[in-house]
Amino acid sequence: MLTAGLALFAYLLGSVSSAVLVCRLWGLPDPREHGSHNPGATNVLRLGGKLPAVLVLLFDILKGTIPVWGGYFLGLDPLDLALVGFAACMGHIYPLFFGFKGGKGVATAFGAMAPIGWDMTGALIVTWLVVALRSRYSSLGAIVTCLLAPLYTYFFKEQYTVSVAVVAALILWRHRGNIIRLWQGTEPKLGEKKRHAE
Repeated sequence: MLTAGLALFAYLLGSVSSAVLVCRLWGLPDPREHGSHNPGATNVLRLGGKLPAVLVLLFDILKGTIPVWGGYFLGLDPLDLALVGFAACMGHIYPLFFGFKGGKGVATAFGAMAPIGWDMTGALIVTWLVVALRSRYSSLGAIVTCLLAPLYTYFFKEQYTVSVAVVAALILWRHRGNIIRLWQGTEPKLGEKKRHAE
């Protein structure tokens, strides 16, 4: 019952689209209809610059961290925590309050994985930064980080490996379009505003 309640809370919290709300506050275009059409920090960066993008990133991370950390302190086992983290990501991807049209879930998944520990958090951040900055593809950074996340978890806290793999698999599935565009050479790079992606 506790797990179900936390999973519902995680989904509802995840359903709060910070990208849409921040864009409204800043007077920016709806990120679901402009740029890459993805309501996430990278698209907000293209549409409005660094400050609104950072706010979106922080809010989206917290959507994953708050329910998972709460479940951790309430004594949920790793698989139940995976369900809570999965629910938060599903809320972000299919938000109840925003017509079920959400983002890729990368920041929320990161937030869900972060309570594992600072070592895990650092490894995820460094991996994304190295890949994204060197390649200039935000999506490639997310894809590589998700592929490596279960491996990192195995070394840092083995008992959470399956939990992280479940969340990582969801994010990779959401990036299937990006994977195709990367292969075709049509994926927009960081800082590009004119090329569009779904």
